[in-house]
Amino acid sequence: MNDLVRQHTALGESDLEWLHLLVSEWQLLSDLSFADLVLWVPTRDGTRYVSVAQMRPNTGPTSYQDDMVGHLVPRGRRPLLDAALDEGRIVREGDPEWREEVPVRVESIPVRRDGRVLGVIARNTNLLTVRTPSRLELTYLQSASDLAQMIAAGTFPFPGQQVDMDASPRVGDGLIRLDAEGVVQYASPNALSAYHRLGLASDLVGHHLGRTTDELAPARGPVDEAMVRLASGYAPRETEVEGSGGVIQLRAIPLKPKGTRIGSLVLLRDVTELRRRERELITKDATIREIHHRVKNNLQTVAALLRLQARRMDSEQGREALNEAVRRVGSIAIVHETLSQNLDERVEFDDIADRVLAMVAEISPGKIVCRRTGRFGILDAEVATPLSMVLTEIIQNALEHAFAPGEQGRVDVSVVRSGDSRKHRGDSARSDARLLITVQDDGRGLPEGFDPHKSGNLGLQIVRTLVEGELGGGFDMVPAPGRGTRVALDIPVEPQK
Repeated sequence: MNDLVRQHTALGESDLEWLHLLVSEWQLLSDLSFADLVLWVPTRDGTRYVSVAQMRPNTGPTSYQDDMVGHLVPRGRRPLLDAALDEGRIVREGDPEWREEVPVRVESIPVRRDGRVLGVIARNTNLLTVRTPSRLELTYLQSASDLAQMIAAGTFPFPGQQVDMDASPRVGDGLIRLDAEGVVQYASPNALSAYHRLGLASDLVGHHLGRTTDELAPARGPVDEAMVRLASGYAPRETEVEGSGGVIQLRAIPLKPKGTRIGSLVLLRDVTELRRRERELITKDATIREIHHRVKNNLQTVAALLRLQARRMDSEQGREALNEAVRRVGSIAIVHETLSQNLDERVEFDDIADRVLAMVAEISPGKIVCRRTGRFGILDAEVATPLSMVLTEIIQNALEHAFAPGEQGRVDVSVVRSGDSRKHRGDSARSDARLLITVQDDGRGLPEGFDPHKSGNLGLQIVRTLVEGELGGGFDMVPAPGRGTRVALDIPVEPQK
């Protein structure tokens, strides 16, 4: 719509925002009218109309099989559009049109804002299935007529009240029509069922909706405004009402077709099961976070016990082995600590990598500088946990074997994340993104004839097992250009199934 309005019309940005506000609401008008809606806006030179938006009803058959958005028609071809635009009134005159052997009644509703007519809504009703209307259908049509008059007068939609069409109740979910005093004139079967879920034992018609709602679900604690007034439809509002038996979502729409409120529409939806499932998910998420928190605490306890044991060791080799185990356990604890703060099983790995670097760098504080460049991004826990251990082992190996005691140097960790833009279509889409990680030091280099794939070093065995076996990636260790050693990792971002 933005492109069409800016390309073909003289409307300003504030007018365009008004049209967006209208389009966010007009599913309501379409469903109440049982009709298709097409928004036509005059072109900049005034000789044509361009259709900038279209809506089909959920409550009846469509009048348009084709998409009308972007069509241009010359002024004069559709007299009802001309009359509505020029005279600023709703135009219903004329015989039904025949489209592919289907009779269609066409009406035109001017869209007014601040006294100016911005465009015209063509309301097209398929008459093929017309029959004697029921009480529900008559209520729908009367409500649609009231809303159409409000659009023509510039009082609907309500400024500052943009609605989320996916989250708000719709016409078919439940509808209640109130008079000016807030007394129920009509309640659809779905609306009545929702109030029965709250605990209502009688019919709604003839009862004051606000007082009835307040009795079924009294407010707990401070509220923004009285439930009685809110449910009576005096102002455009949305809220949820929770009673002993369920939860309903309410949306009140005051009806002012001639400037004075004659009543209200209340759309409502029974969201009891939806809220119950949300609470279950919240409870599940809280449980998962608590488990990660306890795992982290247990790992930290294990690390503390290993550290205490290392202090009591007489053997330097045994003490160093225990300290290595402390760092391995610590790298896993960092991942679980991060997971305990998230709502899902995914983590921002850059923070974890920096903490691993800081933890391992404690081996030689102030002498060896560890630095990271590039971003790992967000990773699944199934990738983050083994990857944190791999980084720990590689950096620890570099600090222990690449430099002499007291020697100064540096270890650079660089990462490139590639392939994120290449996605397959479908719900089961998997990313082919990969992490290309390089860990390079400027130390003494590899011993002559050293083969990292055959080395019996425990750290390298752990790296090979995790990278190739668990992560499904590649690992290599080669002399760096000039001086030092370079370790290259090629790891898929998605966990291997």
